[in-house]
Amino acid sequence: MMRLVIHTIIWLSINYKVHSSAGTLVISFIGMQSQEVKIKPIVKVVLKSDAEVLDEVVVTAYGTSTKGSFTGSAAVMKADKIEKRQVSNVSNALAGAVAGVQILSNNGQPGEDAKVRIRGVGSINAGTDPLYVVDGVPYDGDLSSINSADIESMTVLKDAASTALYGARGANGIIMITTKKGTSGKARVNFDAKWGANSRGVKNYDVLTSSKNYLEKAYEAIYNGYVQTNGMAPQAANVAANNTLLSAGNGGVGYQIYTVPEGQLLIGSNGLLNPNATLGYTDKYGYYYTPDNWADETFRTALRQEYNLNVSGGNDKSTFYMAFGYLDDQGVIEGSGLTRFSGRLKGDYKVTDWLKVGANMNYVNSKSNYPGDQDANATASSGNAFHIANNIAPVYPMYVRGADKQIMLLNGRKVYDYGDGVSSPSSRAFMSIANPAGDLIYNKTEYLADVLNANWFAELTPIKGLTISARFGMNIDNTRYNDLGNAYMGQSASYGGNAYQAAMRTFGFDQQYVANYQFAVKDVHHFDITAGYDGYSYEYTELTGSGQNLYDPESFYISNTIDKKTASGMKLTYATEGLFGRVNYSYDDKYFGNVSYRRDASSRFAPENRWGDFWAASVAWMITREDFMKDITWINMLKLKASFGQQGNDDILFAGRYTVGGTSKNYYPWMDQYNMTGADGVFSDGTMIAKGNRDLTWETSTSYNVGIDFALFNNRLNGSAEYFGRKSSDMLYNKPVAGSVGYTSIPMNVGSMTNSGFELDLTYLIFNQKNFTWDVNLNATFIKNKINKLHPDLDGQLIDGNYIYEEGESMYRMYLVDYAGVDPETGLAQYWAKDDKGELYKTDNYALAQTTNKVATDNMMPKVYGGLGTSVQFYGFDASIQLSYQLGGQIYDSGYRFMMAGKGDGQNWHKDIYNAWTPENKYTDVPRLNAQDKYTNSTSTRWLTSSNYLSVNNITIGYTLPSNLVRKMMLEKLRVYFTADNVGLLSARKGLDPRQSYTSATTSLYTAIRTISGGISLTF
Repeated sequence: MMRLVIHTIIWLSINYKVHSSAGTLVISFIGMQSQEVKIKPIVKVVLKSDAEVLDEVVVTAYGTSTKGSFTGSAAVMKADKIEKRQVSNVSNALAGAVAGVQILSNNGQPGEDAKVRIRGVGSINAGTDPLYVVDGVPYDGDLSSINSADIESMTVLKDAASTALYGARGANGIIMITTKKGTSGKARVNFDAKWGANSRGVKNYDVLTSSKNYLEKAYEAIYNGYVQTNGMAPQAANVAANNTLLSAGNGGVGYQIYTVPEGQLLIGSNGLLNPNATLGYTDKYGYYYTPDNWADETFRTALRQEYNLNVSGGNDKSTFYMAFGYLDDQGVIEGSGLTRFSGRLKGDYKVTDWLKVGANMNYVNSKSNYPGDQDANATASSGNAFHIANNIAPVYPMYVRGADKQIMLLNGRKVYDYGDGVSSPSSRAFMSIANPAGDLIYNKTEYLADVLNANWFAELTPIKGLTISARFGMNIDNTRYNDLGNAYMGQSASYGGNAYQAAMRTFGFDQQYVANYQFAVKDVHHFDITAGYDGYSYEYTELTGSGQNLYDPESFYISNTIDKKTASGMKLTYATEGLFGRVNYSYDDKYFGNVSYRRDASSRFAPENRWGDFWAASVAWMITREDFMKDITWINMLKLKASFGQQGNDDILFAGRYTVGGTSKNYYPWMDQYNMTGADGVFSDGTMIAKGNRDLTWETSTSYNVGIDFALFNNRLNGSAEYFGRKSSDMLYNKPVAGSVGYTSIPMNVGSMTNSGFELDLTYLIFNQKNFTWDVNLNATFIKNKINKLHPDLDGQLIDGNYIYEEGESMYRMYLVDYAGVDPETGLAQYWAKDDKGELYKTDNYALAQTTNKVATDNMMPKVYGGLGTSVQFYGFDASIQLSYQLGGQIYDSGYRFMMAGKGDGQNWHKDIYNAWTPENKYTDVPRLNAQDKYTNSTSTRWLTSSNYLSVNNITIGYTLPSNLVRKMMLEKLRVYFTADNVGLLSARKGLDPRQSYTSATTSLYTAIRTISGGISLTF
């Protein structure tokens, strides 16, 4: 079906009189977009057809559509928006940019994926990530190996009508990535370079920064314990509290950092620091102690630089695109960052009138310095730099110093204080044997990757309207992992250092054979028929080895170790295949219909349960093409659409945090899985790691979508509004069982869950003149989640630690002890408990409340989330700002909880601790400071906080030099610009980042990175 796009050129010669105040002429024509121009004697105006808006290409499964004929739900993010974001992983560019898409980011390490959720989460124990499709081929590789500068567009497919043809792998939505290609005409060269700095995007909570203030508060907690709990006399308590303050534990810090005149105490009976005390202390062994600022010493401002060059061109027979990119994206802690070289070659050639071939190859060589223990699996690890730097009290030295007050050196290296009584004579209770700042410098962790992503295609057109194509896609990722635990200091030094190596290879291969036939009957009935086969295979192999006691302390090779050498290897495989068909029909470009079907098979299920049948149907009505709409000139386009369909999901995860081969995916859930054990030629029974279930089969996702697309007021206001729902039934689920049977869970199909909501996406063009354009955009998603049914054995409810899953309720609820405030007479924390009759009462016995009255929270998901932004172009200048937000939810602030303990023990306090109960401050919600109280900051509803936030994701300001000046420099275009990413975050509490997850936030994750850069872009 061919569409004619009309560009009408109108020459106007104005020879009539106009009022002197008139400055603008509005030119309109039926079926054309109106234009505003300045009044001149001769005006040249190009009027574009309204149909151009409808003819915008939408990338779909196994083909493309136009915006006008598309019946599903999709959103497109184009290159001009992507290129503004300074991201080393393209998933992060979606934040706030697309309605229905929510971005969670709990790891700011350069190159790390964001967690992308499209229209909520459809399962409890199955995967929730969308499928990425790159140039028509499903992609299982690392997204950081795709250079965002090579991307032409990202299209998010959100409903079953859009995603059904990809079967099971598209159950959580699809992100179609289309890379740039050449066009016919003169060869064009583009070069872009930017230089900038990375720093912490989210600062720490508002904590105590003064050594004096912290020690006085720590003393107060210890003193109150002796007086309030033990009944000790004030004078004796003063002496005892001073002694305890300098010990490790029981609220003490373990380090003396003040020199006090002989016979005097550090803290006086008034609770204040001795005015005669001086900061800095030398012990009898000749070690000097003074506090360091751990945050300043741990976190840094690092370099970010990026260069991209591409050359493209073509003629009527072929096109080509060649690109090279270099990225050096350094992290905010030592030993972290990503260096990437990327190259892409893409081309196609028309061999004959009926045969076209092409290929697209992308090679990436990268080095990722990625120190361990900085993510969600190690939030309280001794190696977690963020946990310790954000939480350590301002009383500890980071370095070991001698009597000369200088940092000691070992083999020319600074000696770090690990608080273990070994690096120096003093020890601390808070994170003893830990100093990540030293580990980050002296340990080495790196991932070296060679990634090849390629696809080839051949396209035949034997008769008019019929296209037969074969496409083959391959992804190979060879990654080497090297880890060195240093032999100089810290935990690893106790056994002479350690080395760990791994060689990991991922191979994915996709083959597609697709036939498409398009024809028309009487020029009003248009048919588009597609049928095909898609087969995918995945293989992951891993070889690992480790050893201890290094000969060369700088080498991480296993042959460099002499003790406790180990080795292991493994292989994981996975495969899917599907047969599919689709029919698109349109009548007179007014009425559109789509029906699709796919029969899918997955190797995750037993052979007898391997195949599933899934389908989708959708319709659309272009109302503005009806005769009765011709006189309504302010409505330029109005389309009503609806879709309904089913998809499968096979992506079950392991129970808990168990992983195999670095992944939480369970590739063999229908089989019992074991770790092999034995010795001396005799095999043992092995250790079961997962129980299998041959009856396990597809989780089914049934979704619907009803919406309108519109363009109003001479196409100034464009947008869409959609109501959607998705019901997941036969959910893949790891059902807990009694450990006495030899395993703790079994994979099953149980229950169902629904996500439903409303999306709104608006763009308004405020001004549209030759030298001045200004537009604003807003998107909002309102969403609800509900568990419909659980396994019958659960009797409608599953309690998993501090989380509860209950029929009729959201899956995002916590199960907590209910905080009842502070007893104004005693200052103790109180919690709601129940007596034998079920009556509520307040108690300071947390354990009693925990056993009698834990409560479920409300739904913690935000009620609405989305993004907003604006962009302006004015006489060569351009400026834009893009933000994201969420409103109406709650989050468990575990970072704040740890900072509000009743005693110090070397962990820092939030400044809210100044509001703690005292006899003079009885009416407060902060319990008393008492080092002997057990339940001051116990897990409870006290730590639930609003998850509302507003994030400034990007600000870009640029200037494009006038074309007449640029041409004199033998260039086509020259632009200089400034851009900033992750500029700021406004949340309920300084330091709280609600973007980490739906339910909880902590201070112990790699913080988001703020990047500020300047750049230059030129074309010739």
